[in-house]
Amino acid sequence: MSSETALFLSVDPGVSGCLALLAGGGEYVDHLAMPTIKVGKRNRVNGAAVYGWLEQWLPDVGHAFIEQVQSMPKQGVASTFSFGHSAGLVEGVITGAGVPLTLVTPQRWKKHAGLIGNDKDAARSRAVQLYPALRDLDAKGKGQALADALLIGRYGITLGRADE
Repeated sequence: MSSETALFLSVDPGVSGCLALLAGGGEYVDHLAMPTIKVGKRNRVNGAAVYGWLEQWLPDVGHAFIEQVQSMPKQGVASTFSFGHSAGLVEGVITGAGVPLTLVTPQRWKKHAGLIGNDKDAARSRAVQLYPALRDLDAKGKGQALADALLIGRYGITLGRADE
C-alpha cells in the first residue's frame, strides 16, 4: 500500500492523549481522544475502546507512529507507572491489530514541526495553522493532545516517504 492510499495512525500516548488518523498527504481523517475507564481511584486507558475505534479503519491503516515515552524528572512513581502502562497498552493494541509501528521521539517530531524551544501550546498553535477547520483543536487540554498526535503523524508520514 503506497503512502498516497494508506492511512496513518499517530498517537500521543497517556490517559489524556489522543489517536489521530491521517491520509498519505497529511490530510485529517479522524481522531479519538484517549478513552479511559476508572480503575480504583485512577483512570486507565480503555484498550477495548481503542481497538473498537481502530478496527473500523483496518486494513487501511498502513503504519502507526507513537510518541516514544520515558519518565520525566520530578515525576512521581505512580504517575510514571500510569504513563508507561498507558503507552504500553496502546502499543500492544496497535501491534495486536497487525499494524506496523514506529516509535518517534518528541525531539524529532517537534523539530520537524519547528517547535524546539517553544512552549507546550506552540504545538496546538501550529496544528491550528495546518488544520484551520478542525474545531476540536480549540479546546486547551484535549486540543493539545490532538495537536501533538497530528504533528507526530505528519512527521511519521515523511519517514514513510523516505522508505519508498
